[in-house]
Amino acid sequence: MSGGEVLTRLLHAIDVLDWPVVRDCLADRLRVDYTELFGGEAEELSGDQLVTNWRGLLPGFDATQHVTGPVLVTGDGAGPWLDTHVRGYHRIADAPDGPIWAVHGHYRARLDGAGRIADLTLQVFYQEGNAGLVELAGRRATESPRAART
Repeated sequence: MSGGEVLTRLLHAIDVLDWPVVRDCLADRLRVDYTELFGGEAEELSGDQLVTNWRGLLPGFDATQHVTGPVLVTGDGAGPWLDTHVRGYHRIADAPDGPIWAVHGHYRARLDGAGRIADLTLQVFYQEGNAGLVELAGRRATESPRAART
């Protein structure tokens, strides 16, 4: 799989809740930085823990769609870097205050020697719609039959 393909594969697998493929795209240990979206600090996590975190949120949406591309691949001594613009759409049809939350930004990822994502950072350009969907999705994820998919 080419460098750019792994990031695209990850985001497609997230949208269809294909957790084994999501996990296969991630290094055993990775740095994750969503501070521009959620605040806090960048984290060092296991790939398994990141999948667990996402499973506790993403199935709570009726649907998500990550639109990216193209993925640019550049190299350095620490492994190739992947850069792509992203528009992430998150939907809950009957949510109060609107059904859509959209995040527009840029993903930057670094691959390890095995071609898995070892560093993932989201730079947020802007958001629109109902940001309250995140909290609602977290509550719904524990009840959703989508959460049980493997």
